[in-house]
Amino acid sequence: MRIQSPANPKVKALAALKERKERERTGLFLVEGRREVERALGAGLALETLVLGPRALPEDRLLAGSAPVLELSQEALERVSARENPAQVLGVFRIPQRRLQGVRLPPNPLVLAVVGLEKPGNLGAILRAADGAGADLVLVAEGVDLFSPQVIRNSTGAVFALPVFPVAEKEALAFLKAQELRLVAATPEGEKLYWEEDYQKGVAFLLGAEDEGLPRAWKEAAQARVRIPMRGVADSLNVSVSAALLLYEAVRQRSVGLL
Repeated sequence: MRIQSPANPKVKALAALKERKERERTGLFLVEGRREVERALGAGLALETLVLGPRALPEDRLLAGSAPVLELSQEALERVSARENPAQVLGVFRIPQRRLQGVRLPPNPLVLAVVGLEKPGNLGAILRAADGAGADLVLVAEGVDLFSPQVIRNSTGAVFALPVFPVAEKEALAFLKAQELRLVAATPEGEKLYWEEDYQKGVAFLLGAEDEGLPRAWKEAAQARVRIPMRGVADSLNVSVSAALLLYEAVRQRSVGLL
């Protein structure tokens, strides 16, 4: 189906998926960009509709499989897109229903839990770092919607490759305690510098919101509290940078014996 007008009801419905409320109402979300769509398909997510812009390539249509295809004018595409320069390939996917109860972690897992994040770009960057470091599990407790277009874009689609679960705070904390992992909270009040702690066995890094940090209950649940040294005027790093430092320090420690 070809659609020219940005006022078309189908275009309006697609554009509405940029809002969390509509994603929660419909159970659908948008994935923008061929790479991201391919990664969502590779993860087994259900494609409801493939959306193509006027400059899409003929082979892009093959991504649809048996799903319907909408072809939009550039003006209509710009209304749907969450980007300044819209991608020519988008997919409407059904939000996967994931449950922590079935998760089985490997020996000495590398886990990350983020609590109450407010900025989708930060969460996307965190997921990209977690994927790069080979994290075994990421828990997103409250805060940003995992299926926000900005999260998907900033993660470069790594959100689909990772075992990542949006969960309530209580559920996340209870799960981590039940796994008998060493819980390590990142906080400016940490007793040790982050590289002074041992991450060679099963560990879960805990990070909080950009402005307020970890809630008190999470700090109290941690067996270790670590800090990142700050030598300039800034009192903290971006939370995605902090996550990357912690994850890759664990990777470094675990790789020492293999070098």
